[in-house]
Amino acid sequence: MSEQPFFRAAARFFRKLTPRARLAVCELPLTLIIAGLAIAAPTLWPGLTQNWLFVTGLFLHGILFLGCLLVPWERLSPSAGLAIPVLDFVALWFTRNGALSAIPGLITLAIFPVIWLSASGMLSKTSLVLSFAGPFLIAFPSVVSHLPRPTSSDVSSALLLPLMMFAMAVSIRLAGANARLQQRRVSQRDQALRQLLAESRERETLLKTILDTIDVGIVAVDSKGETLLINNQQRAFLRMALPAGGSHGSEEEAPLVFGQDRRTPVPFEKGPVRRAVQGETFSDYLLWFGAGTEQRAISTAARGMKNDNDDGFGGAVIVFKDVTDVVDALAAKDELVANVSHEFGSPLTSILGNLDLVLRGDPELRPATRSGLEIAERNAERLRALVEDLLLSAAAVESVHLRRTDLAGLVENSVVSARAQADAAHVGLVADVPAPLWANADPLRLGQALDNLVSNAIKYSPGGGLVTIKAERNDGWVQLEVKDTGMGMTSDESARIFTRFFRTNAARQAAIPGVGLGLSITKSIVERHGGSISCSSKPGSGTTFTVALPTGPPQDASRTDAPALY
Repeated sequence: MSEQPFFRAAARFFRKLTPRARLAVCELPLTLIIAGLAIAAPTLWPGLTQNWLFVTGLFLHGILFLGCLLVPWERLSPSAGLAIPVLDFVALWFTRNGALSAIPGLITLAIFPVIWLSASGMLSKTSLVLSFAGPFLIAFPSVVSHLPRPTSSDVSSALLLPLMMFAMAVSIRLAGANARLQQRRVSQRDQALRQLLAESRERETLLKTILDTIDVGIVAVDSKGETLLINNQQRAFLRMALPAGGSHGSEEEAPLVFGQDRRTPVPFEKGPVRRAVQGETFSDYLLWFGAGTEQRAISTAARGMKNDNDDGFGGAVIVFKDVTDVVDALAAKDELVANVSHEFGSPLTSILGNLDLVLRGDPELRPATRSGLEIAERNAERLRALVEDLLLSAAAVESVHLRRTDLAGLVENSVVSARAQADAAHVGLVADVPAPLWANADPLRLGQALDNLVSNAIKYSPGGGLVTIKAERNDGWVQLEVKDTGMGMTSDESARIFTRFFRTNAARQAAIPGVGLGLSITKSIVERHGGSISCSSKPGSGTTFTVALPTGPPQDASRTDAPALY
């Protein structure tokens, strides 16, 4: 047992005692020594029993110990108990001077009342005076008895010993004051900690109430992927993703979490929380939870947290939002756009055909008439291009037809198709793709996505530059990278670049043609393949688009060791 626990236990025991028991415990050591002297005196020092001073001292010590037990100290003031150590000096005067010739060292017993007075913390000045005066008065009779030539032993007993007792009393006082100061500080810190704990609990309750009130699922995880916080809405999403009859956290069945096509299971490593634990930051990552008519569209976003110690990765917060109504509304809008765009096609074809017949069939048109018809033809062509983009955008949301495809061939075809555009813009075009490079893809749709990326890279590199296409295999995935050295964009623009009809300020100022649908179509195609696309760019330093696609059929997503992290 270590010292600190022992003293703490002793302090707790002492505080539980009654005032009478406390005084008796303090007086007990001196009483036991005196009782031992009284028992041994008839045998060891027969003459002492005949000395009235010694006998009086023994009698007084006995009365003082009985007084500790019999006097109702609890009714008196706390300082009243100090009468016992003061009277101990008187009893010791009789005991010591009665046994001086037989037992000269009894004066050292004065240490007991000195310690008692000093450790009490009360009557500080009085106790210091008594710490010197008591031992001095006890030793003084021996000095007087040897006058005019007192012995050195008498002088040391009368002066040196009281000084030592006084110094010890001062030390005990200082130590006690320091202990009380430390105790006050500990008490203040304890009170402050209790207050902070209460405030923390209030804030925790408030935060939990807020999180459980909102209709957004929230998960907070640490750097190892362990769940730190999860609200009720997220638990509801997790129950929604459980197979019929499944149990929470079951490893036997895959959770019902699907990609954009609502049928392809999302691999475990592509789950939003797993991506966040790996250090990714993303937004608007759309998943489908559940199956059948109960299936819901869930939009996810993640942000990392910094470690307080080294600013390293300390975890992440992932947000889940039910956007089924929004997705349904967008689907209805896409259907409307597709229908309207399709209906525009026939009139536009007729208008362009008739304009061509007039312009090519009548060479005698007046210049002003011909100029007006050519303007109408150019604008009709622009309108037809916009209609085609809208039709492609609507078609991109349809299901893709996946099969085993060599991506190296798709990249080669895209490079060949874009070569003329690159030469006209004085842009270098380089492809570094290993062959064969197999993936599970729709060659028509994925070729369209590659054409969009390469065409954009060339188009947004005015004044020349270099476009590089790279690809590599990486743990069951293929990563395609299209990098240019063009005008680039800001971080805010990079975050919005896949939004429909969005165009950067630099592109508008440079009068680069386009309506802002190509990258939106590309993102939809890639996500329909169960993949992802990201963009990194800096103004004036070019842009890099990275596409990740599975190399084979969608993997079994049965790993549910941490359901809250899917």
